[in-house]
Amino acid sequence: MTRSYCNNAKVAVLGASGGIGQPLSLLLKNSPLVGELSLFDIAHTPGVAADLSHIETRAHVTGYMGPDQLNAALKGCDVVVIPAGVPRKPGMTRDDLFNTNATIVATLADAVARNCPEAMICIIANPVNSTIPITSEVMKKYGVYNPNRVFGVTTLDIVRANAFVAELKGLDPARVNVPVIGGHAGKTIIPLISQATPKVEFPADQLSALTARIQDAGTEVVKAKAGAGSATLSMAYAGARFTFSVLDAMNGKEGVVECAYVRSEETECKYFSTPLLLGKHGIEKNLGLGKLSAFEENLVADAIGELKGSIKKGEDFVANMK
Repeated sequence: MTRSYCNNAKVAVLGASGGIGQPLSLLLKNSPLVGELSLFDIAHTPGVAADLSHIETRAHVTGYMGPDQLNAALKGCDVVVIPAGVPRKPGMTRDDLFNTNATIVATLADAVARNCPEAMICIIANPVNSTIPITSEVMKKYGVYNPNRVFGVTTLDIVRANAFVAELKGLDPARVNVPVIGGHAGKTIIPLISQATPKVEFPADQLSALTARIQDAGTEVVKAKAGAGSATLSMAYAGARFTFSVLDAMNGKEGVVECAYVRSEETECKYFSTPLLLGKHGIEKNLGLGKLSAFEENLVADAIGELKGSIKKGEDFVANMK
């Protein structure tokens, strides 16, 4: 896009009335990086927008409700964040959400392709391992796919890894950075503890338990909420963190690095999450997997099969769409 952002970006949240959408919209409204906040959902958006519009920050908030207002919600957007869809209940995997959320994401991606094809697209809707291939294939149908602008938001895995490592080592979590690569479900979530800053070391059994806790952290919340949903507040925080990084980079800030699940040549998987250097036009450089420990190499090898299956499932869904 040609216009300069100057901390005045127009950001859309699709699914703004939901459990993630509301706190995410609050965090975005609170940011000086956002000039316009466009909130879309199938219900309750006028109320959420009215409520947020009373906050004393300069982002101008507009609410849009229902399919006939979706196009208007997306006009001129620089960044589109998509937390829409249904959450997990106890006993469900992220893949169990596929049928419902695949249709929702495909519909929303279609509208993005028609109304703001150059926007940065940040997908939170699960299963992310499949919804990113879905978004990409829909954009391709319109001839507007840009792999540097489509992101699966895995930031919550990094946030959790940072929090858990800090807790175990008595560190300030704000100073801990653990890259997490692969995908965003179960064993496809691969925390690279060996690359953590500051450097930390764990005995093998503790490392194994820590890795499993990071991989299953979403389920930990689903169980604790006992049927009332999945991670919403921590996911809103992570979604906002990622969106702010994208906006900072679009504004010309140097050295902005975030992990995200994107089109990739780093492994044999067509999509894979690794640390990315972000820039004015999205991904500036994929920083790759870096040096892995033997333990981490095994985790990667273990994840490839499941990831490939999830990617194919997403691609097939769009290929078979009416």
